Amino acid sequence: MSQPNPVDAERVAIAEAWIAQDPDPETRAELAAIVEAAREGDAAASADLADRFDTRLAFGTAGLRGEIAAGPNRMNRVLVSQAAAGLAGYLLEHAEPGATPSVVIGYDGRKNSAVFARDSAAIMAGAGVRAVLLPHMLPTPVLAFAVRHLGTSAGVMVTASHNPPNDNGYKVYLGGAHHGSQIVAPADAEIAAHILRVAESTTVPELARGDFETAPESVIDEYVRQTALVADPPAAQPRVVYTAMHGVGWETAARVLAVAGFDAPVVVADQISPDPAFPTVAFPNPEEPGAMDLSFARARQAGAELVIANDPDADRLAIAIPDHASPEGYRRLTGNEVGLLLGWRAARRVMAAPGAGLHGTLACSIVSSPGLEAVARVHGLDFQATLTGFKWISRAPDLVFGFEEALGYLVNPETVRDKDGISAALAFLSLAAELKARGTSVADHLDEFVERFGCFASAQISLRVTDLSRIGEIMASLRARPPAEIDGIRVERIEDLTHGFGALPPSDVLRIVLEGGGRVMVRPSGTEPKLKVYIDAVGAEGTVAERRAAASDAVARLEAGMRELIG
Repeated sequence: MSQPNPVDAERVAIAEAWIAQDPDPETRAELAAIVEAAREGDAAASADLADRFDTRLAFGTAGLRGEIAAGPNRMNRVLVSQAAAGLAGYLLEHAEPGATPSVVIGYDGRKNSAVFARDSAAIMAGAGVRAVLLPHMLPTPVLAFAVRHLGTSAGVMVTASHNPPNDNGYKVYLGGAHHGSQIVAPADAEIAAHILRVAESTTVPELARGDFETAPESVIDEYVRQTALVADPPAAQPRVVYTAMHGVGWETAARVLAVAGFDAPVVVADQISPDPAFPTVAFPNPEEPGAMDLSFARARQAGAELVIANDPDADRLAIAIPDHASPEGYRRLTGNEVGLLLGWRAARRVMAAPGAGLHGTLACSIVSSPGLEAVARVHGLDFQATLTGFKWISRAPDLVFGFEEALGYLVNPETVRDKDGISAALAFLSLAAELKARGTSVADHLDEFVERFGCFASAQISLRVTDLSRIGEIMASLRARPPAEIDGIRVERIEDLTHGFGALPPSDVLRIVLEGGGRVMVRPSGTEPKLKVYIDAVGAEGTVAERRAAASDAVARLEAGMRELIG
């Protein structure tokens, strides 16, 4: 039997210290078995310990997100307790003299979400922060709303959104001058430093725990009331199928739709209740192939004119419409298509508002469709492109609408400063009702968009890797040997955002601008081990069909060329 080397012995000792402070019997037992195997010379167990303990799950502007398991490089009660104590330290440090900072905490239906939320509330209360826990599992947008509605210093949402079933996460929002937006630099680094100090100086049993409050149901009532104002009274009632994707969206969405005057949708019964196992989908993300198959089947049965899908924490929205050319009979619209239609709706509403004049900003992330800028230009509104994420989109000045292509839409910035799949669903349903009352459809409206603004086609390449260094190698190669053309389309310039660009802060992004109005964006994913490539092209001449053909052809060529470049 081989003996553990000194490094393994050190890791074993660190792991044993972790077990001693872990309040979760499941992760304690899991780690104890790995430690025992490492002691006996098991190389795989030693490698597992190294992966779990040689680094920490990084706290950044997206908070924390990872697999539920033992160790500092996983999501667990020890890590969450340290995060709560660190966030409390940050809030106390930044509080006005004599003032007590406050936090509201929400959670979804994932494994351990409620436990992580209650641990956080008790530990933050014990540190001297007024802690308020939402009364039960709720969508992320309700938490984002509660930060502003309750006037708290911060908010925490325990969710991993649409990640795999055994993941969880920890999103942080700031109140006050931040208006309930997610954190940005330098707050992320400051909070991370506080968390690290806690981890290095205190064990979890030593963290004081205090009494926390439970928010009243009236917080949810007010979210429902204000969100329902997104829609005008419906002039028609489209036939709708809705799925919550095994998440927490249905109860709140149903109330919002009812208050707004819409008939109850037909639901996908197998996916309507929260279930942390997500049994009917391989990956609980409406963007993933197959994720909406049950929705399409239910829609065929119901003769639905619209399919609405929220992701598990209901901050994202997917829309599908009838399409006789599709084998399923329905086609999921891309995030860009939904974003452009909602952006056009928002622009028209600004223009129609009595006495408001032409005022406001349409915003989207730099990897989302440039078509939104065309909408803003035609309507005389301001436009702002931001870095990826609603932590940036939500901060655009005079914002009236914002979106990103990954199914995120911000349609009511005076209520929620984050993507909100419930308010966006209501806004899109309201649009569909207007169209039905006029005797037209969403598909017809997409043609109207192309006729007025041009066809903005898009595609995406998502390269998942097992070795994260591969992403860095590809980015370095593109910088060292920039392409002069992509599948015969000439590159006009490449903009490297490493050190910032214009008003954009630094980011690991390459923007390739091509002849004819095409554009390719390349960046590492912020939450998953992926390299993401976003491709856009425009067709602005000829009939609707000719514009679509030109844009689609350019996108296909750019996608083929980029696949060759990145391997």
